[in-house]
Amino acid sequence: MSEERAVAALEAAGIPFEIKRHGRVGSLEEAAAARGVDPARMIKTIVVRRGEGDFLFVLVPGDRQISWPKLRALLGVSRLSMPDKDVAREVTGYERGTITPFGSFHAWPVVADARLGEPGQVSIGGGAHGVGATVDAADLVAALSATVADVTEPL
Repeated sequence: MSEERAVAALEAAGIPFEIKRHGRVGSLEEAAAARGVDPARMIKTIVVRRGEGDFLFVLVPGDRQISWPKLRALLGVSRLSMPDKDVAREVTGYERGTITPFGSFHAWPVVADARLGEPGQVSIGGGAHGVGATVDAADLVAALSATVADVTEPL
C-alpha cells in the first residue's frame, strides 16, 4: 500500500516525523486545519517533466504556485510540463493529491522552494488521501538532498 511505502521511506530517512490521518478533504485549507498547520506550511509535491522519462519533484508551499520562468531558469531548460494524472502515478506510485518524494517508485531530483528554508514544522503528503507527515522543514530538505531555490510565486 502506498501509505506504508511513504512511512517506510520516512523511517529510512532517519528524520523525526508524525503521521496525521484525517480522511479526505475538499481543499488545501481543510487539510491544513485537519493537520493543525497554517496553509503556507502545507507542502504540495508537484511532479514536473523535463523530458521523456525525466521527471523531478518540486516542493511548493500551500499558498504559492510554481513560477515556470524561475524553475526553467534554475534547471537551464526552455521547456517543462506537468504530466497527466496517469503518468504521475506511473512514475511515482502515488495518486495526485497523495504524492510525496518519500517512497516514490523513482528517486527523482527534488527542488524545494526557498520558503522551506524557514524554520518550523511543515506537512507533506503521506502517500494516501487524508494522510500527511509533519516534519521539520530543514530535516525535509536535508533528507531529500533538495536543491533550495526561489521557484514559486503567490497564488
